[in-house]
Amino acid sequence: MYKVEGKKTDNGLECKLSGRVDSTNAPQVEEELNALIGGEEGQAVTVNMEDLEYISSAGLRVLLHLKKTCPDLKITDVNSEVYEILDMTGFTQIMTVEKGYRVVSVEGCEEIGRGANGTIYRIDQDNVVKVYNNADALKDIQHEREVARTALVLGVPTAISYDVVKVGDSYGSVFELLNARSFSKILADEPEKMDWCVNEFVKMLKIIHATLVPEGKLPDMYDTVYGWVTFMRDYLPQEASDKLIALIDAVPRDNHMIHGDYHIKNLELQGDEVLLIDMDTLAVGYPIFELGSMYNALIGFSEYDHENIKSFLGIDFETGKTFWHKTLAAYLGTVNEEKIREVEDKARIIGYTRMIRRSIRRKGLESERGKAEIELWTKELVELLKETDTLLFSRNELEIEAEVKNWDRVLAFINEHLEEANCPPKAEAQIALAAEEIFVNIANYAYRPEVGNATVRVEVMDNPVAVELTFMDQGKPYDPLKRDDPDITLPAEEREIGGLGIFLVKQTMDDVSYEYKDGRNILRLKKNLE
Repeated sequence: MYKVEGKKTDNGLECKLSGRVDSTNAPQVEEELNALIGGEEGQAVTVNMEDLEYISSAGLRVLLHLKKTCPDLKITDVNSEVYEILDMTGFTQIMTVEKGYRVVSVEGCEEIGRGANGTIYRIDQDNVVKVYNNADALKDIQHEREVARTALVLGVPTAISYDVVKVGDSYGSVFELLNARSFSKILADEPEKMDWCVNEFVKMLKIIHATLVPEGKLPDMYDTVYGWVTFMRDYLPQEASDKLIALIDAVPRDNHMIHGDYHIKNLELQGDEVLLIDMDTLAVGYPIFELGSMYNALIGFSEYDHENIKSFLGIDFETGKTFWHKTLAAYLGTVNEEKIREVEDKARIIGYTRMIRRSIRRKGLESERGKAEIELWTKELVELLKETDTLLFSRNELEIEAEVKNWDRVLAFINEHLEEANCPPKAEAQIALAAEEIFVNIANYAYRPEVGNATVRVEVMDNPVAVELTFMDQGKPYDPLKRDDPDITLPAEEREIGGLGIFLVKQTMDDVSYEYKDGRNILRLKKNLE
């Protein structure tokens, strides 16, 4: 059985084809379609196949004839089985074919994430759906699928949408997240896991920021941010506006990945695996752009009304502040409050700029609350601009208590940079050996009997390719290079205990130098990689 229906509209002929179209009825189907066309060749024709269960090669010939008669042919709401036939035979390449989508309701479903472009709901134990704000979201969904695949191929653990559904007047992407819990849920339910969440959160952030993206694969966040700051010209004093634009002008283009909306609802724990979700904001750019949006999520949006974070992330304002501070300290690898505050202020400049623009565009100046928020953020932004000369910051230093128990953290930090430099395994092992000797020496002797901090800096150099490690401490002045090398030709009974550490450093590194400057011991190790 089949059924052909149709009506003329201002946009052309709209038809609906139902049932089954095969060799037994294809001639009649074609005859009825031609009757609806009424000899008006070339008109726009839309054929709805929502209720078409089956189509054979005979039915495909009918569509091909129809396409030749009416080149502006569009097939809509095709079920997956019929779509597969059309796709397999190349019809999706020669005419517009739109797949039909199953309908999903999110009424009563748990909201597990909300971003600028959509909201994520858990629809059952195994699956979540991201519902897009934009009713015409199919292009957005395709974009997010593509960038998520790019991220996965480049080594960023994420979930890939396996289905597109209709949700109310919009569309949604369905992801499999079996029994997954967001970090916001973990923090709310188990506050004692704060440090674990911070460590995993920062680990993922470093994976993202260490990922180099091939040219043109992702949007450049620099262009987006530049649009924000030019928008601000009409809402800031001239001097502040000029300073803001100059600061952005000085930020280098960077092809490393940034998420663009990185917060605790966009990180999910599934079993023992941490997954990044909500990938539509994925871009490339300098990491201060990322830190600005992170500041907004955890503090900025809730500075005026501390209840905002509760409705957005499900935690209280003090927890958000603590999480932000711990995250920034771990990301920067420092316990130095001055440095943490310095980078935080740079992030706030980006954050306030984004929030002010967003609020103004959403008619914030037309409400008392909106005006109060904009006034608060603008005041903070103008003051920060007076005190800030650059948005750049060092990502290659770790400041840590000089204790032997912290060696593993130092080694992990060094290895992050060696991986980025594609350091050969032999050189990596030699660098680790030399670094351990120096750090343990600082831990054991620099501040005895007290404990102080050590700073480790890793720099990768070009032409020739080399790695330079710098160790700095404010302990007792001591030049280890002045110590005589041990006589390694002596028999065991005549050898002195000790002295081999710095000897190994000098033997495995290509250059070792020491200076005492500004109250600090500074020891540099250089290893050529070519």
